[in-house]
Amino acid sequence: MIDLRSDTVTQPSEEMLQVMMTAETGDDVYGEDPTVNELERIAAEMTGKEASLFVTSGTQGNLLALLSHCERGDEYITGASAHTYLHEAGGGAVLGSIQPQPIPFNSRGELALEEIAAAIKPDDYHYAKSRLLCLENTQGGKVLSLDYMLRATRLARENGLRCHLDGARVFNAAVKIGRPVADITSMFDTVSICLSKGLAAPAGSIVVGDVETIRKARRLRKMVGGGMRQAGILAAGGIYALQNNIERLADDHRRANELSIAVSQLASIKLVEKPQTNMVMLKMSRDQFEALKNYASAQDIVISTPRIVLHRDVDDTGLLHIIETFKAFDEMQA
Repeated sequence: MIDLRSDTVTQPSEEMLQVMMTAETGDDVYGEDPTVNELERIAAEMTGKEASLFVTSGTQGNLLALLSHCERGDEYITGASAHTYLHEAGGGAVLGSIQPQPIPFNSRGELALEEIAAAIKPDDYHYAKSRLLCLENTQGGKVLSLDYMLRATRLARENGLRCHLDGARVFNAAVKIGRPVADITSMFDTVSICLSKGLAAPAGSIVVGDVETIRKARRLRKMVGGGMRQAGILAAGGIYALQNNIERLADDHRRANELSIAVSQLASIKLVEKPQTNMVMLKMSRDQFEALKNYASAQDIVISTPRIVLHRDVDDTGLLHIIETFKAFDEMQA
């Protein structure tokens, strides 16, 4: 079965499972799990930050960042289709009484600078206090440019806002632009990074930032039930992912590009645009897509939305099968 729904479906490799099985553990709530501590040290060093926190998920990582930067009645500026607004059950509003101010992403996955500026509230008691700018990189598979991120974070800080990056796939962005991830993370006060997507660990994310913010996030992690005990078993998978699975993201990008080239030659399946990383966005009517989904399922290929995601568990043989299936479907539609 080839599962193209997301890069979250990856299974840990035998090598990753082996290091997880032999991981040294302790009680992480007491700060005594040596493998968790090592993961946090590695993550902070790689991202150029003072400190790091191992959390259960990207959703929890983003929530802890929101709660760490904002107080009740504050506001964060984010994308209208961003995970921090649309896909994380309203956690900032429900659990932190933090008001989201969503604005639309443009075609490059950016929040336009003029719209960020317009969304920042004046110092007036009629308004919530604008405290935080949240960007997302990658956003729908699109990579934000270093220049854009520099200008956006500078604008935020000139207006007294802190900056958080939902960097669930930030290593995809770093690999795409051929730069160390610290060149991206250095612009933000906090960054959340998923280990369980393209990096192919079974679970977990990290939040990186300065010592004081991460100390606050650690307390909040306990509050929301994220304090795990012998978490080194999971952290070991994260260490393996950071040490072995970053450069190979380029393979996912290559396969996504090859799939897009094949799709561009078909009549019944169109591309929204050329992929930048590991996501291929299809452009089809709802009925056409449902027909493709059902046909692909019969060929042991799972898709759920027009977003096709390549990942570690899809090799070149699998890619060829996907391409052949899409071509066969296209011929049926002729």
